[in-house]
Amino acid sequence: MPNDNIFSGLKVVDFASFIAGPSAAVILSDFGADVIKVEPPAGDLWRIAHKVPPQPQAKDAYPWHLVNRNKRGITLDLKNPGSRQVVEKLVRWADVFIVNTPHPGRKKLKLEYDDVAQWNPRLIYADLTGFGEKGPDSELPGFDITSYWARSGLLSMTRDAGAPPTWPVNGSGDNATAVGLYSAIVTALYRRERTGKGSYVTTSLLAEGVWAASVSIQGALCEAKFFAPHDRKNPANAALNVYRASDGAWFVLLVTPDKLAAVARAIGRPDLLSDPRFSDPANLTANMGELAVTLDEVFSAQPMAHWYEVFNGVHVAFGVVRGPQEVINDPQLRANDIVVPLEGAGGKLTSTISSPINVHGVVKVPAKRAPALGEHNEAVLNELGFSASEIDGLRESGAVPKAKERAA
Repeated sequence: MPNDNIFSGLKVVDFASFIAGPSAAVILSDFGADVIKVEPPAGDLWRIAHKVPPQPQAKDAYPWHLVNRNKRGITLDLKNPGSRQVVEKLVRWADVFIVNTPHPGRKKLKLEYDDVAQWNPRLIYADLTGFGEKGPDSELPGFDITSYWARSGLLSMTRDAGAPPTWPVNGSGDNATAVGLYSAIVTALYRRERTGKGSYVTTSLLAEGVWAASVSIQGALCEAKFFAPHDRKNPANAALNVYRASDGAWFVLLVTPDKLAAVARAIGRPDLLSDPRFSDPANLTANMGELAVTLDEVFSAQPMAHWYEVFNGVHVAFGVVRGPQEVINDPQLRANDIVVPLEGAGGKLTSTISSPINVHGVVKVPAKRAPALGEHNEAVLNELGFSASEIDGLRESGAVPKAKERAA
């Protein structure tokens, strides 16, 4: 029915840490899933990410709320034998179980698929790793910078000629991987609808990074000839380059062959079309640096507002290079519900980023703050069927520590 939450009634246990796994759970929560976030007694380290450089510094724990909104939170000491009964009841309760603990640690904690699927044959067990489940490096810890960016080849290709590899935007590989993990979960849920069977689904930061770089990696597979790293002043193609307007704004220009004539006329340089340096394909290749210099002169003569109108007039693809503080004021974000209100976080944290998936006719769940550490311990344990005396016993044993907000 229109406006019904698609995943209303879907139960998710999020045992994952940091970004990619929890973000996949956030997408499910955006569409109505009931997600329980399970943390160790000291809490997920991502709770303090807003204090760790080079992450932008703030008083508000904005990274934590971004990847854990809409969830209920409990603490569980998996090294304590008493926690096993809680894990069992969580698995029996759940439809989806998300985990990214490296497999050596997972084996010790008895969180592998075979350890938990025995309790729930309909369970969708979502396994996220850095480098995949097999191979010589399968047990290495992985983060997006090491697995998604560096190992996949992306980091070597996203730099200009002569420049060393740089540090990419924190979490960018994680969030792309989250969409992939979400897709695997939804595919398995569809299979369960048809067969009644649960599934063990996987993806890795490496697989997602190679997929992101797949145009180039596929080229390598067929021994394609690669151009040298991008050089703005001497590009392989001056029609696909970065230029600067007179007001200092940088922009990316992407002119396809069918638009070349229209763009040349629109920028007031139709003579470039008949210039022998550029009109002959062989000469154009040899003089691409000269064309880039010419275009630099043209574009540096007018402000970005002028070029915005010019490029829009000929429907050519371009993108103004913006920083985060400019991006948040882009009217496209709120017009398309990319930025949405966040309820209850406090401080200056009143908005958040919605997940990038939309279904027309379906309204996402309003974004609500992420849980405090152990905030829902008692409520969740009650829901799982533990009696008051059993809950007291779990607390006394330390299996379920008392709720206490981690210092932020």
